[in-house]
Amino acid sequence: MESTEAADQRVTLMDIRENIAGEYYFTASDGIRGIAPEHRDVLSRLTLCVLVLKNGYVVTGESSCVNPENFDAGIGKKLAYHHALEKVWPLMGYALRERLKE
Repeated sequence: MESTEAADQRVTLMDIRENIAGEYYFTASDGIRGIAPEHRDVLSRLTLCVLVLKNGYVVTGESSCVNPENFDAGIGKKLAYHHALEKVWPLMGYALRERLKE
């Protein structure tokens, strides 16, 4: 069993999830809306996840599928979310280090 002090000196997945204020998904083709119709098919397989953190900072993740026959929106969202979460770890780690330094 570890002490409470030691547990407070790390960032957990629960800490990260509790720090997310908003979670949004869309494909790149949703984002262009008529700007590049010649690339709509390709961009429809690029899934983006935008995480808005409680302090207002925004982190993104993405997932792309090469073969249109293999595209699955649910898998794309899951992978994009995972990639966005991976970007939050170092941010929260830095913030924790700053608090511990004080």
